[in-house]
Amino acid sequence: MKKQLEFFFDFMSPFAFLAETQLGALTDKFDLDVRYVPLDLPVAKLAAGNTGPSNRMVPAKLRYLTADMQRWAKRYNLPPLVFPTNFASERANRGLFYAIDKGQQREYVHNMFQAVWGRGEDMTDEAVLCRVAEELGWSGDAFLAYTLGEDSAQRFAAANKETHERGVFGVPTMFVDGEMWWGNDRLQFVEEYLKTHK
Repeated sequence: MKKQLEFFFDFMSPFAFLAETQLGALTDKFDLDVRYVPLDLPVAKLAAGNTGPSNRMVPAKLRYLTADMQRWAKRYNLPPLVFPTNFASERANRGLFYAIDKGQQREYVHNMFQAVWGRGEDMTDEAVLCRVAEELGWSGDAFLAYTLGEDSAQRFAAANKETHERGVFGVPTMFVDGEMWWGNDRLQFVEEYLKTHK
């Protein structure tokens, strides 16, 4: 039976994007089954008691995080990240459940992250959402409707409830065997764990 890695993320996060670019190689190396869990990051932070302002509202912190994410991009041999024009990620996050039902969650997460942080596109723009869907062979109209529908709303609410219950307070957060790691910079620790817990 394959070991499962759970990946909690929000498309608004550059560090979740960075982790995702490495996730494929990690999961292939250890033959992992990945469970992708989308969440509303601002809601998760509030639920965990983090009531401070968004990182984007603290200039010194934003300057540092911007430099740091570019350092990570260089380390991963990626092009420089491009800040998206919009951070409202709910529809993109809810779209994951459509991908899960199609069995294309890995491809969807990768393609959407590339649109948002690889090209800096507006993830609230229906043309962007539609294009990502059509790249995967789906009906753009059906996908757009789903991201506004009751099924995706209920499943996203359940994912956010699970996020709080399991103590997730930031992204990316990864679980293997109930062990939790937070942050792109913890992938090395995940790999070390997998090497010794096969």
